[in-house]
Amino acid sequence: VEKNLKLEEKITMLQQQNEELRARIEQNTVITRQLSEENANLQEYVEKEVEEKKKLSRTNEELLWKLQEGDAVSPVKLPPAPSAPFYRCSSGNSSPAKVRTLRR
Repeated sequence: VEKNLKLEEKITMLQQQNEELRARIEQNTVITRQLSEENANLQEYVEKEVEEKKKLSRTNEELLWKLQEGDAVSPVKLPPAPSAPFYRCSSGNSSPAKVRTLRR
């Protein structure tokens, strides 16, 4: 009888552990799904960023080429730059953050 009681206690304890482990497995499954979705979204974001970077790089190359070609065929020569920089505001505002140096 004592042996049966001890075995029943052990069965109860093992059943509780089993339930706890099942709950942890279920929780881990939910977290795994969430992380998988987040990973897929991040991969999609990275792919879009890579494509945007490639597009900007191509645009930059094209603009550089046009600039170089324009310089090669342009008959207008710019006068030499003055020794002191010329400051001009990029907008009508006199904010220091918007002031840039231009050469004449």
